[in-house]
Amino acid sequence: MATSGFFLVVEGPEGAGKSTLARALADRMTTASIPFIQVREPGGTPTAEALRQELLIADRAWTAEMELLYIATARADLVSHVIRPGLESGKVVLSDRYDLSTLAYQGAARELPLPMVAWVNHAATGGLRPDLVLVLDLPAAIGRDRQLTAGKRQDRLDRESGLFHERVETYYRQVRGESVHHLDATHSPGELLDEAWQVLQKTSPRFSNPAAPHES
Repeated sequence: MATSGFFLVVEGPEGAGKSTLARALADRMTTASIPFIQVREPGGTPTAEALRQELLIADRAWTAEMELLYIATARADLVSHVIRPGLESGKVVLSDRYDLSTLAYQGAARELPLPMVAWVNHAATGGLRPDLVLVLDLPAAIGRDRQLTAGKRQDRLDRESGLFHERVETYYRQVRGESVHHLDATHSPGELLDEAWQVLQKTSPRFSNPAAPHES
């Protein structure tokens, strides 16, 4: 289904600065009077937030398959109740993570078959694809150091092995696609914001001329 909105996703390994960039992009869109909705994954609806809390509890014992299905259920609820309606109303939907995260974490890192993970993703999203995915590339060790320096409380995924996080990082670095753009997350938050905004301006006229009408 064609929509008049714009679906923007920020992806990357732990500590890469996804949430910081997403907040900065939201602030810039507010300043530019660009209508948008900001969401995070897993989360964004009462059901999805409840599932997120369960997934991140440090002492829970999950199989990779259970983790995949919980995340897919949360995503399906978010897509149905927030993302699709937002796009259909013509807004920008800015998401901190989307289906690429599942391929990186449950596929590459948990070693579930990637075709199976892709099928589950498609079932959860109904095939809804982002217009642009900004992937923040950062070595896993640097990401962990950033989290420790910031005093971030370690959830279940944060506590995974170094090998786990290296697999996540490697998958993200190798991702290619028409809608995928990689950014060097060793840059400062301000530099990353400016670089991301330049990519957005090249991708859609709504970011260079917010008052202009947008094509479906």
